[in-house]
Amino acid sequence: MAGPTPEIVSALIGTDVSRVEQLSGGASSATFAVDAVTADGTPWPLILQCAATGSVPEGGLPRADQARLQQIAFAAGLPVAEVVRVLAPEDGLGEGFIMARLPGEALASKWLKLPDYAPARASLTQQCAEVLAKLHKLPMDAAAGLALPAGSTAQSLDRMFANYRRFGVDSPVFDLAFAWLRERVADRPPSNIVHGDFRSGNFLVAPEGLVAVLDWELAHLGDGHEDLGWLCCNSWRFGVWDKPVGGFGQRDELYAAYEAAGGGPVDRERAAFWEVFGTLKWGIACLQLGDDHVSGRLRNVERAAIGRRVSEVELDLMHLFKFGSV
Repeated sequence: MAGPTPEIVSALIGTDVSRVEQLSGGASSATFAVDAVTADGTPWPLILQCAATGSVPEGGLPRADQARLQQIAFAAGLPVAEVVRVLAPEDGLGEGFIMARLPGEALASKWLKLPDYAPARASLTQQCAEVLAKLHKLPMDAAAGLALPAGSTAQSLDRMFANYRRFGVDSPVFDLAFAWLRERVADRPPSNIVHGDFRSGNFLVAPEGLVAVLDWELAHLGDGHEDLGWLCCNSWRFGVWDKPVGGFGQRDELYAAYEAAGGGPVDRERAAFWEVFGTLKWGIACLQLGDDHVSGRLRNVERAAIGRRVSEVELDLMHLFKFGSV
């Protein structure tokens, strides 16, 4: 896969490009800031995002479908970047697309702690609840024709267990977590379009509040409670452990705001199930990323470092089993 140059991107969008710079962060995507200008000379800041390995990893949404889903979300009034162009195979950059580059901070470790973002932190729980309520109210047939993975809750658990077993790793805590989930799983069919990775780290935030929701590649058809539980996993609090909603809010506030925004009643036990499910899911993702590096499939220091975080997830799971919360 050839790296993007200003000349290559200029040819793709049909206008002048002065800079293409790779940005840090994102284990599954290669992301580039693009400085372009429109025909009348107006600055046109863009983002080019490609799959890190040239193709989407197993279980991920094809980038063309991810772009289409973002377009659907944009048209529905959700805070997402507008898609400008979807890459084609002949472009030589792998799977990906070009979208508007919006102002704001993506690094959660900054906006969760810097004083300038205090107003944003005060409003984010309400804003996240409203975004999820609007997303989950979209009819599932709005995504007809897209390769959104689907399956019942029990099938999702079975798929995760099969993925865990293929690494040949035995974690007593992960084994216990699977047993815990199996005792409580309800075999519900999909009922919502689910973002699948709705969390701190995938938000673009300005000092005043939420600007955009990023990284839709794990979107699927499932249970909307999954997004609520995932947002509350300890790994996405970035050290602000006493604020379970992304490091900035409380669960009851999130649930009340979600219901008030028309997201439907929140089943607290179901949300807790998905928080445990999400914590375990992140642990297995850590295994995956570590295996990518060790196997040589994609040698990358960031993946190796994330692979070492399996032990943190095991501690989070044990805390959830003992206290019902982290």
